[in-house]
Amino acid sequence: MTSGPPPLSLYNTLTRKKEPFVPIDVANVRMYACGPTVYDFAHIGNGRMAIVFDLLFRLLRQVYGPDHVTYVRNITDVDDKINARAARDFPGLDLNEAIRKVTEKTAAQYQSDVTALGCLEPTIQPRATDNIEGMQSLISALIARHHAYEANGEVLFEVGSMPDYGKLSGRNPEDNLAGARVAVDAHKKNPADFVLWKQSSAEEPGWDSPWGRGRPGWHIECSAMSERYLGQLFDIHGGGLDLIFPHHENEIAQSRCAHGTHAMANVWMHNGFLQVEGEKMSKSLGNFFTIAQLLETTDFGGRKWPGEVLRLAMLMTHYREPIDFTVRRLEEAEGKLRSWQQAALGASGAAHEPDASVVAELADDLSFHRASVALDAIARKASREGGEQARNCLAATLAFLGFTSDSLLASDDSADTAGIEAAIATRLAAFANKDFSTADRIRAELAEQGIALMDSKDPETGERRTKWEIKR
Repeated sequence: MTSGPPPLSLYNTLTRKKEPFVPIDVANVRMYACGPTVYDFAHIGNGRMAIVFDLLFRLLRQVYGPDHVTYVRNITDVDDKINARAARDFPGLDLNEAIRKVTEKTAAQYQSDVTALGCLEPTIQPRATDNIEGMQSLISALIARHHAYEANGEVLFEVGSMPDYGKLSGRNPEDNLAGARVAVDAHKKNPADFVLWKQSSAEEPGWDSPWGRGRPGWHIECSAMSERYLGQLFDIHGGGLDLIFPHHENEIAQSRCAHGTHAMANVWMHNGFLQVEGEKMSKSLGNFFTIAQLLETTDFGGRKWPGEVLRLAMLMTHYREPIDFTVRRLEEAEGKLRSWQQAALGASGAAHEPDASVVAELADDLSFHRASVALDAIARKASREGGEQARNCLAATLAFLGFTSDSLLASDDSADTAGIEAAIATRLAAFANKDFSTADRIRAELAEQGIALMDSKDPETGERRTKWEIKR
């Protein structure tokens, strides 16, 4: 960009405010996001997290250069739910092998799902089971620094050894004790202490360690993987709001105490919760949807939904706000995306930078709503005669945002796009000649084909504009 990259501002959960983003090293901007626990197919709430941090990844690549951004999104492939599924699906097989069989399938499905949502592949996608040695090294360091201890076959982090534990979530250790089952956890020095390593039975997956054959606790996994690929201190750590406590709080505790550092990541970002049609997503309510279901079945709203429509529907609400995932929202997103893609038709395909105003709006804590207003303005210019440069800019900007330039239009196999555009041009000419009966007739004929027309006036020129979409 000729004017130089825009300054970035990001909301930091750790400080509770929006701050200018200053990378530790502009030549290697580093981001970590908690990925899926791959015991089953990912639900649409998981999809929101993937989309939000993919958008941030794209923005960082645009500002600092693709070769200067490292994005790590892990795969949790050892977990009690995974263990249970492996024992059920592969009885008699060595459990370490069985969990690999379970997770290879679900990890591949996750990658397919988020690719369909327009997400780029992260720079690195480490598996927890490939990083056991790093986890054990961290645990050893915590024991040596008197932040962890062995008890009842477990290695536990001692929360009381960290004076400012709870800074991310705003909770103090006393708050965390509410409802703790002290009798069950009598081996702990403090009921808030959490597991770093636990013993495995002969029927459970496990790895040899200085504390016996066992497996890691959940929190230590991300501490080890982020350190291996991003270092002891990196720029951004992200995930859903539900991960702030205990997962991210405990990651910070482990990493800082093992390394003696003041921080684990400088910026902590969290996307908001998702509900479906006004209710919390739940299998018991029958409103639990996987990404694959929405892409491949008619279970939601009686039809399949293109991945790019799902992506836009997620981005239409600011990432930090709760989102109500509804059929109406998807229909609105589809109409908006189709209008952009129609305006970009005829783009030359020549290399073009994304629109600077769109990038600048996203640079303000991923303000996609304001970015979409800027996109609408470009689309209006692209729809005018002689708008070739605007069409090229629009196509490049859509690609930058993760939207293919004409995917919805291409998917409308039953639509004669050229014929529809010609009919609309004839109708606009009829309006210009005050031949309203002809204009009404063309609208009615297109409506019979399932084509809905939306008239408006260009706010700058006053010219009549018409968009169209297929109504299913």
